[in-house]
Amino acid sequence: MTISRRYLFKVGLAAGAALSIPSILRAQTGPVDARSVRMAIGDLQLFDPFFTTAGQTANHALAIYDTLFALDSKLTPQPQMIGKWGVSDDKKTYTFELRDGLGWHDGTPVTAADCVASIRRWGQVDAGGKLVLERAQDISKKDDKTFTIALKEPLGLLIDQMATLAGTSLFIMREGDADRPPTEQVTANIGSGPFKFNEALAKPGASFAYDRNENYVPRQEPSDGYAGGKVVKVDRVIWENITDQQTAFAALQAGELDFVHGPPADFYSMIESDPNLALQVLDKSGDDMCMRLNHLQKPFDNVKARQAMLHLIDQEAFLRVISPDPKYGRTVTSIFGNSTLYSNDENTSWYKKGGDPEKAKQLFKEAGYSGEKVVILQTTSWAEQGNASQLVAAALRKIGVNAELAPSDWPGVVKRRANKGPVETGGWSIFITSDSDFVQGDPISAIFPNASGEKAWFGWPKNDEYEALRAKWPDVETLEERKTLARQMQKIWWDFVGDVRLGQTLVPTARRETLTGLIEMPQRIVIWNVQKG
Repeated sequence: MTISRRYLFKVGLAAGAALSIPSILRAQTGPVDARSVRMAIGDLQLFDPFFTTAGQTANHALAIYDTLFALDSKLTPQPQMIGKWGVSDDKKTYTFELRDGLGWHDGTPVTAADCVASIRRWGQVDAGGKLVLERAQDISKKDDKTFTIALKEPLGLLIDQMATLAGTSLFIMREGDADRPPTEQVTANIGSGPFKFNEALAKPGASFAYDRNENYVPRQEPSDGYAGGKVVKVDRVIWENITDQQTAFAALQAGELDFVHGPPADFYSMIESDPNLALQVLDKSGDDMCMRLNHLQKPFDNVKARQAMLHLIDQEAFLRVISPDPKYGRTVTSIFGNSTLYSNDENTSWYKKGGDPEKAKQLFKEAGYSGEKVVILQTTSWAEQGNASQLVAAALRKIGVNAELAPSDWPGVVKRRANKGPVETGGWSIFITSDSDFVQGDPISAIFPNASGEKAWFGWPKNDEYEALRAKWPDVETLEERKTLARQMQKIWWDFVGDVRLGQTLVPTARRETLTGLIEMPQRIVIWNVQKG
C-alpha cells in the first residue's frame, strides 16, 4: 500500500484530536459503562416534531414518543399503539382501539383523546395529514381506549399516511400538548415511548440523555424495522451534540463514543482498517441531495433562471465532493428517486454529464438577470452540505452570477430558510439539504415534490397543473396507473423546475464493533434494540 501525504495528514489530524478530546467528553458526560451508549447523531436544538421537519428532531421523537402504526422491514404498515382496528363496509369509517399497557412518562394513561388531538395537530403540518383532515367528516373518541375517523369519501391510503416516514410522522402526544398550534413549540418532552428524556442531565449545546422507560410495555412481536417490540437493552443513551466531525471521529477511535452518524468520507478507509470500528449503512435507499431555490424572490422567481440551474449542475462533480467513494453515490434525475417503484426518465434530456455552463449562462440572460445577489445558505456543521454549497457558488461565479455564501451552523440554516423575504432583509436564494430517496415515492407526504406555493416546503414552488395531478395520487388504484401519473408529474416538474437534485448518496455510520443491534431502516436513527457487547 502506498501511503500518501494526504493520508498521513488525515491520520495526524485524527490522532491529535484523539489525544485531546476524550478527557473533555469524560468531563461532560461521566464515566463510560456497558449499560450506557454514547452517540453523535447531530446537533439537536428543537424538540417538537410537529414544529420542525429537522431530522434530528424526528430521531429524538422516535425515542420518547410512540406511533399508532409503524413500518416493518418490508415497509408495510403494522399496528404499534393500536391493538385492534377495523373499517366499515363502505370504507368510510375506521375504528381504532389502543392496546393495553400504554402510559405517559408522567404516570398517566394514554387515552383516545390524546390520539385525536395528535392527529389533528399532525394534520396541520404534514401533507398526508392535511389530506386526512380534508377527507375527514369527524375524528372523535368513542371511549377512553377507542376513537374513530369518519371520512366523507374513501381514502385507501389512510393507514399508509398514519405510518409514513415522509414529511412529518404521526407521533402521539398528550392531549394538553397536542392541543397547542404547531407554530407553538411543545417543550415538555413527555411521551409514552421506550425512552424517557432526562431533563436533569440535559446540557443544551453539549449533550442530552435518554433513560430506559421501565414502565414501557413493548409489543409481543419481534422487532421488525420500526414495528414490533421496541425493546430497550441499555439503561441510558447519551446524545452528544458534537458538530465537528473530526472531533467526533477522534472520540470514536478513543472509545469515548460508540456511534457517529455520517463520518467524513475521507475517514472511511481508516474506519474500515481499524479492527475496533465498523462502517454500517442503516438506510439502504440512501439520501437524495437537493438544491432548493427560492421561488418567491429574484432571480429564481423566473423559470428561466431555475432552468439555468438544471443545466449548470454537474452531478458527477458534486458526488466527488459529497460522496467520493463510488460505492456510496450515484446520479439521480427522477423526482421519485432511484429506489422507488415510480422512478422514471420522463423529461430528463436536460441532464448532461459535466453539466452545460454555457446553456446556463444563456438562460440567466434570458431571465433578465442583472447582477442580483444570490445568497447560498452554507452550514459549517455538515461537511458535505458546506462543500456542495461552495461548489454551487463557484459554478455560479464562473458564469457571471453574483453568488455569496452565508455560513452558519445547521440550526442557523434551519432558522434562516423560513424567511420568505428578499436577501436584503435576511432572506436567501439557495440552500442544499437531503431527504431519503425512499420517501420520494410518496409525493403526498414527501417534502420535496410539493408545488403548492407558500404552503409548500422551503423554496415555495408553485404550479397548479402539477398540483392537480398530485391530488389524484391517493385515489389511483393500480400500480401501472400510478406509474403513468408519476411520469406526467415529472414532465411538468422539470419544466417549471420545482428544485434541482445533486445526486443520491448512501451515508454510512461509524460504530464501535461492540455496539450491535442497530436497526437498518430508511430515514431515521433508532436507539432501541441497541446493545454493547
